[in-house]
Amino acid sequence: MAHFYLNDELAAAAAGEHVSVMGADARHAVSVSRLATGDHISVGNGMGLVVSGAVVSADPSEFVVEVETVEQTPAASPAIWLAQALAKGDRDEYAVQQATELGVDGVIPWAAQRSIVKWEGNKVAKGHQRWSTIVREATKQSLRPWIPEVGDLASTSVLCSLAGEARMIVLDPTADQPLSALEPDARDIVLVVGPEGGISDAELSRLAAAGASAWRLGGPVLRTSTAGPAAIAVLNSRLGRW
Repeated sequence: MAHFYLNDELAAAAAGEHVSVMGADARHAVSVSRLATGDHISVGNGMGLVVSGAVVSADPSEFVVEVETVEQTPAASPAIWLAQALAKGDRDEYAVQQATELGVDGVIPWAAQRSIVKWEGNKVAKGHQRWSTIVREATKQSLRPWIPEVGDLASTSVLCSLAGEARMIVLDPTADQPLSALEPDARDIVLVVGPEGGISDAELSRLAAAGASAWRLGGPVLRTSTAGPAAIAVLNSRLGRW
């Protein structure tokens, strides 16, 4: 049974007060996960606030928790963003899911030159909604107090503009610098991961000219689905999160 649920409208709470979860989450919790009166669970708002306590009523339309403890977790600083190239076979979605579980603070869908998958027309909104659902479910699974933000579909030009605002790290298996040697600073990090065919030379040049730097993970060349999560694990260690 899951033990963490989300209520986006949860603004504040104190010990002894009641908070509830309604809609699809309540229906799944009670009907599928068999949530029952007396179970101890946590409810968060996806923006750092998490309350915990015992379930005092459980119905498929709404369950109610009596608050015992309240915790407010500040947003991570510096933040880690993953600019994940669109990829075939749900590999980009897998990367987003794993990145969320590992603590990424935001994800950006990137329409890279070699991306086989294209978000065009109504696929843009559908793709964004799909990624939003993935980060929400992964947040609950990993009991994270913050839901990562899903950015708008970005072109390489947009990434170049971000390189002037944050520390942009481009994963490149031919780079000289190992990511494990990165020295942290106060800037937010944008981690760029290419598609199956890799990042083109033209894109690498544009990103470098905009201020990005290339780093490698190690000897093996990882799939686009695993490179980002692996790099986030390294960054977690370098930033002192782990």
